[in-house]
Amino acid sequence: MSAMVGVLKLVIADDNVGVSTGLVIGYYLFIYFQPSDVKDPVIRPLVEHDSQSLQRLLPEIPLWVKNPDYDRIDWLNKFLELMWPYLDKAICKTAKNIAKPIIAEQIPKYKIESVEFEELTLGSLPPTFQGMKVFVTEEKELIMEPSLKWAGNPNVTLGVKAFGLKATVQAVDLQIFAQPRITLKPLVPSFPCFAKIFVSLMEKPHVDFGLKLFGADLMSIPGLYMFVQELIKDQVANMYLWPKTLEVEILDPTKAMMRPVGIVHVKVLRAMKLRKKDLLGGSDPYVKLKITESKAPSKKTTVKHKNLNPEWNEEFSIVVKDPESQALEFIVYDWEQVGKHDKMGMNVVPLKELTPNEPKVMTLDLLKNLNQNDAQDDKFRGQLVVELTYKPFKEGDTSKDLDNPLQKAPEGTPPSGGVLVVIVHEAQDVEGKHHTNPYVRIIFNGEERKTKHVKKNRDPRWDEEFTFVLEEPPLKEKLHVEVLSTSTRIGLLHPKETLGYVNISLADVVNNKRINEKYHLIDSKNGKIQIELQWRTSS
Repeated sequence: MSAMVGVLKLVIADDNVGVSTGLVIGYYLFIYFQPSDVKDPVIRPLVEHDSQSLQRLLPEIPLWVKNPDYDRIDWLNKFLELMWPYLDKAICKTAKNIAKPIIAEQIPKYKIESVEFEELTLGSLPPTFQGMKVFVTEEKELIMEPSLKWAGNPNVTLGVKAFGLKATVQAVDLQIFAQPRITLKPLVPSFPCFAKIFVSLMEKPHVDFGLKLFGADLMSIPGLYMFVQELIKDQVANMYLWPKTLEVEILDPTKAMMRPVGIVHVKVLRAMKLRKKDLLGGSDPYVKLKITESKAPSKKTTVKHKNLNPEWNEEFSIVVKDPESQALEFIVYDWEQVGKHDKMGMNVVPLKELTPNEPKVMTLDLLKNLNQNDAQDDKFRGQLVVELTYKPFKEGDTSKDLDNPLQKAPEGTPPSGGVLVVIVHEAQDVEGKHHTNPYVRIIFNGEERKTKHVKKNRDPRWDEEFTFVLEEPPLKEKLHVEVLSTSTRIGLLHPKETLGYVNISLADVVNNKRINEKYHLIDSKNGKIQIELQWRTSS
């Protein structure tokens, strides 16, 4: 027995010596043979890298660095980081509600008893946006193209029952790289200010994830990983690759923004016994008409110079959204070459007084205003004769461009010519050196027209309409549009200055009948002006 104990002590002593010797030799080899070609990393600007280094780095560089069209949106990533715990629950709840009826519809085809979510969470890592591109259009929409990257840790576990057995399928380690196009339209005056979301993919997305069944990773099966990835890419692309879209309705557009239900055709025939406004005993009347409870620009007749009994016979068409509450407002003005135009009288016609599809000629007494207690309304100011026809839409008519119905030229227009309509909507980023009180001057064929002045405003809005009657189409003509500013102070050294101008070729409007565009102003740093042009003919 004592001999065996002695042998054990000897073996243990030899093991301790061996371990100690091994540690010493290993440490010596680690120090002695340490590679000498490893250097500390050097951080350099991108401009100092060669082409090969840049190619290796390119996939990791955010889009807002590589492409100037993309904006940096770190604020959105910060927002997602803070809101992600709440967004996770909200998105998962919505996903369950969407998936349940789809699953219930599909499981009878495969003789499956039930499919239920045992776990559904998007994890603690939110997606990140590498940049965003925003498109500006003249329509009522907002278009965005974000670059999305998401390497998350979701836990999506499904319990599947079939043939008396239960299997648990789990999706983990999800990665998605995608570039969607998100369109919010139409924009409406009700919160959240858009009615629908349209989502398209501009290219096939990169999707990577793990799939476990009974605790085993199915993606480790040879060939299955690539097959599943390509299958998902193709299926998603077939459904949502641009121009195909995923449409999500947020608001009912018919409730969010009242849709047009008809058009009222207005024919301004004549006025009678108007009052004298000029010092020499005459007047230069014209009629301004608009529909109440609408943001559409007013319509105007031509000016009849030196005439107290003018005849116009001019026709207009105006969109109607609520014939029970809207009314037509007529105001007769005396045109002045300099200064403010004098108001000669007005009246209104409620649309509910019109029988659909039946023309009605009305003689309206001109009033000072609509205040029934105003004693001055008893004074005779003349009369206005108009013909009104309200035409409700039939089925299918509402698909047309109702906000801008193209009208025909009034009677008396030259057969080979037409009417050029110029609508000055708004300007942006206009600024003078000494003052900014902008107005627009239009010069065409020797005629000059002006909008009203807007005081101290770099982004003025006018929505004023001007018409020019022409003997022939202006295929080779140009329209001169100039934004000017006048000082409000008397005796200033700079009473007037130009804020920019543009010359617009009219061949396009003759060929297309209507154009609505923003033009960059010449001699302006960033100024733009939005002009709508229409070419109306009698045919």
